[in-house]
Amino acid sequence: MDLNISNNLDKSAVFEQIAAALKKENFTVVQQDQTRPWGGFFVIDESQAGAFAAKFFPHLEMDAITITNKLSPKILVVAPHKRLSWQYHFRRAEIWEILSGVVGVKTSMTDEEGEIKELAPGTFIQMDKGERHRLIGLDSWGVVAEIWEHTDPENPSDEEDIVRLQDDFGR
Repeated sequence: MDLNISNNLDKSAVFEQIAAALKKENFTVVQQDQTRPWGGFFVIDESQAGAFAAKFFPHLEMDAITITNKLSPKILVVAPHKRLSWQYHFRRAEIWEILSGVVGVKTSMTDEEGEIKELAPGTFIQMDKGERHRLIGLDSWGVVAEIWEHTDPENPSDEEDIVRLQDDFGR
């Protein structure tokens, strides 16, 4: 996906550019959220999860991560100098591919935040169920493809499956 996002763009222009790039790749956006204080996200139609995974995660064995019939494909957009909450999940692991911008990521198996790792476009990272993590915008807009590895086939993860340990926005 061709993304060359200027730091001078405001949030709505960044979202327009990403929406256009997703449309060009024939992905159907079923939800778009620009209201998050750290940026926002695009939810891709679940019926396109296989194509999404093939595009952004071609090195993964889908049989190994498809515990349920859902991968919950998303594009995360983090603004410069903003960060998502320090969080973890009970019913999912997360798999990310950095698409645009250098982003910071912190991970830890305990509640103590680890060091920031700077990840450039093309970098892949996988967080296990229960692994604490945080996505951080550095000096540019960060764009990240995400899929979920649902770990409980009887009770797939959803947006409520977030345990926030620290949040800059008081959520």
